[in-house]
Amino acid sequence: MTTTFASPSSVQIFDQTASAVTAGLTSDPKWLPSWLFYDAAGSRLFDQITHLPEYYVTRTERAILAEHAAEMISQAAKGSALRLVELGAGSADKTRLLLAAAVDRQDTVFYEPVDVSASALVEAQIRIEREIPGVLVCPRVMDYTKGLELDPCLPGENRLALYIGSSIGNFEPKEAKRLLESARAALDPGDCLLLGVDLVKDERTLLDAYDDASGVTAAFNRNVLIRLNRELDADFDLNAFEHCASWNPAESRMEMHLQSRVDQTVWLAALDQRVSFNAGETIHTENSYKYRPGQAEALLAESGFYPETTWTDERGWFAVCMGRAR
Repeated sequence: MTTTFASPSSVQIFDQTASAVTAGLTSDPKWLPSWLFYDAAGSRLFDQITHLPEYYVTRTERAILAEHAAEMISQAAKGSALRLVELGAGSADKTRLLLAAAVDRQDTVFYEPVDVSASALVEAQIRIEREIPGVLVCPRVMDYTKGLELDPCLPGENRLALYIGSSIGNFEPKEAKRLLESARAALDPGDCLLLGVDLVKDERTLLDAYDDASGVTAAFNRNVLIRLNRELDADFDLNAFEHCASWNPAESRMEMHLQSRVDQTVWLAALDQRVSFNAGETIHTENSYKYRPGQAEALLAESGFYPETTWTDERGWFAVCMGRAR
């Protein structure tokens, strides 16, 4: 089993950020990629978001996993030993429910968390191996959105890939299909994928989840400007931009924007670039697609999986779907 902690170099990170920011802020309308949210400060803010009373997503999915973890593991294993790989693992908080169920079933489990953050993987490894004896963590520092490379399973072993947390909702529909096709290509026939998706619900609940009363989500959104000020020597005035969250029913997605309060010009010294904003103009920072019943299963089928089982909460707010690789 190959374990790697080779992180992207600072030059690679700068080039990636500079390229994305140049493309986004010279477009009409302006946009920034949502991965820019997740520097150290942004990751801490997002962790706070997951504990907010308005943010139903994390606790609803966790409740589904807590109730059905043993069933999910048994179904994926299909009588064989099972190893787990997780895309965008981060802290792997909810994953521990599945890992504990796997250890109860087979004593020793290989777990391959995939993430671009080496530090997050190290923290997850230390915590999981301390809390769940029997889990052997094999971290992989990798951008799974650009392809997934996995070592072969051991003889008699099946693999369960996890893509939970409704992360698929941050991708445009065509990109979501391409990502799942890439995951399928890394799996063997008979392996499984567990996909978490947020479902369409009433607009008020959605708006509250993305614009909480305590302002944590607003701080999370504006943090992208703090990152550009730091990494690109920009001079964004945070007070000159307002956090905006809106429901787009035609596209079935929540949107987050940063709206300029005034006419202004921002200087990004590292890019030798000035960007002008009109009052009311926005930077589109995130989409979060909400699925209707049956859509996630159809996406799995289009991406090379047989949809097998879907688990939901009693309100029908969230779904966890299992597909088996064809």
